[in-house]
Amino acid sequence: MLHLRVIAPEHLREQVLDVLRNEPGVGNLLFYPGVALLPEGDEITADVARECVNDVIRKLKQLDIQHEGAITLHSLETVLSTRAHHAEEAAEGDAADALVWDELIARTREDSTLTMTFLLFMILACLLAAIGVATDSSVTVVGAMVVGPEFGPLAALAVALVQRRARLARQAVAALLIGLPVAMAITGLVTLGAEAGGWITLDDVKNVHQVDFIYRVGPISLVVALLAGAAGMLSLISSKSGALVGVFISVTTVPAAGFAVVAAVLGDWSVAGRSALQLLVNLVGIVIAGVVVLVLHPRKSLIPRSVQPN
Repeated sequence: MLHLRVIAPEHLREQVLDVLRNEPGVGNLLFYPGVALLPEGDEITADVARECVNDVIRKLKQLDIQHEGAITLHSLETVLSTRAHHAEEAAEGDAADALVWDELIARTREDSTLTMTFLLFMILACLLAAIGVATDSSVTVVGAMVVGPEFGPLAALAVALVQRRARLARQAVAALLIGLPVAMAITGLVTLGAEAGGWITLDDVKNVHQVDFIYRVGPISLVVALLAGAAGMLSLISSKSGALVGVFISVTTVPAAGFAVVAAVLGDWSVAGRSALQLLVNLVGIVIAGVVVLVLHPRKSLIPRSVQPN
């Protein structure tokens, strides 16, 4: 379940209470008149079954609560309440399949914001990928996959396309179009310095064996990107962070960017071009898969309540 807190002006009190009272998936409703100071108003809280949250939020937004007051949500790990249990049973659908759009939008918006931290992670990931190329180390390349923060903007772009949120789409695209080039430019400068110091040569790029999968682009590359993108979006919806780590290790976005820079600096334009194509395939594949998952995600439980186990 999710814990809902509403701060509502006094003139909307009864309307908010009616929304919550009439929703079968709402339990443990509490009302604190006049306790809110900024903004002024009442505090109304309730435990809400995940399956009902979208409808409740939609009705509250129709009252303009998000502008005149506030709406907050947070997950409840353990709820020992017969009333809450009955509310979950009365809700149509299954909590495991419930997609709370406002929760997903907030999460992807945060992960796709172009901040200094985001840029630093992108730069570090690209540098790790370059080192992986120079040393022909698959372990280092995997490290770059895990460190790279690019899945956040890609997931946000998929959400923005499905929900038609232009602002979120612009934010996600800006993070990618600024973050990746900046990381690649810095990696290029470092590669130039390493080449001048004799730390890396063209032969290092031509003779890689452990990490040559980065620039070997083909139909399988798209399949992997689609599967990883689908798994990543499902992990966001279900909050399965362990699955998300697996997604990072499955795709070669930042490693491909790093390899493209290193190869271009050293003069191997064939490898640079194929690495860039690998990068593009992964970016597009992840977004397409994310959109498909969100469009096809079940709105209702696939198993009727009457036959679900207790």
